[in-house]
Amino acid sequence: MNTVLERIGVMRLVPAVIIQRAEDAAPLADALVKGGLPCAEITFRTEAAAEAIRIMAGRGDVLVGAGTVLSVDQVKLAVDNGATYIVTPGLSEKVIGCCIDRKMPVIPGAATPTEIFRAHEMGLDVVKFFPADAFGGLKALKAMSAPFPMMRFIPTGGIDSVNMMEYLKFPKVLACGGSWMVKPDLIREKRFDEIRKITHQAVAMAASVKA
Repeated sequence: MNTVLERIGVMRLVPAVIIQRAEDAAPLADALVKGGLPCAEITFRTEAAAEAIRIMAGRGDVLVGAGTVLSVDQVKLAVDNGATYIVTPGLSEKVIGCCIDRKMPVIPGAATPTEIFRAHEMGLDVVKFFPADAFGGLKALKAMSAPFPMMRFIPTGGIDSVNMMEYLKFPKVLACGGSWMVKPDLIREKRFDEIRKITHQAVAMAASVKA
């Protein structure tokens, strides 16, 4: 497994960040680091995403990825701004191929056995189970993952402080992704101390889980 993915596996949580203003990137990074989770997936859902990636990556103490990546151009933009891994909502062979060519870790979204199989055929061993809750949650993940002992999963979508514990207990779950620690309204309202507290609680809970 790639060292970036190994680091994610150690942290066990990936905050999915939707950031509207690049100016919020630095204080958000501070909150995550102080909360014990030096990691962020900045989603390409806003115009501020690329600049936010650049600001966070420039610190050197945060593992910064780009999420909701839908095109090869976005891969290049993310890489140029310092992203260290790419996350996609679905299985795009063009995007995955671009990442493989650049030796960039990529975590594609997969919600069916066929998609998991295709990711494996492309040489990947980690996929994002997305949207996890809408596609049957942990029960579905256990059933779908059974034929793929070589694969690990990052369930995302509907994950929160309540159900993340059950996901993390499943040995095939590398980490859980979600926005409950970094809700857009908390960022927008600059409630970074609250983000720090929520993150700290989530980190403590994740650390208590024995897979």
